[in-house]
Amino acid sequence: MSDELIERVLKVIAASKRIPREQVTIDSEFPQLGIDSMDAVEILFALENEFDISIPDDDVRNVRNVRQMVEGVEKLVAAKSAGTAAG
Repeated sequence: MSDELIERVLKVIAASKRIPREQVTIDSEFPQLGIDSMDAVEILFALENEFDISIPDDDVRNVRNVRQMVEGVEKLVAAKSAGTAAG
């Protein structure tokens, strides 16, 4: 998990929720950040734009914290890179 990717995800979450970036860590749980299901959807749209990826709805339902969100984005970015390299 690259530090750059983690930082970009944390910045998107902080910007979407309008909270200081320092409050958002890789170990943050959504409830402690005040993130509900509607906020999560908004954050996921922002992440899709930030990384130019498409996040499947099924993946979204299982995400409960920042680490899971970062891991999900990382997998999709890696798959996109692999697809681009193969194409």
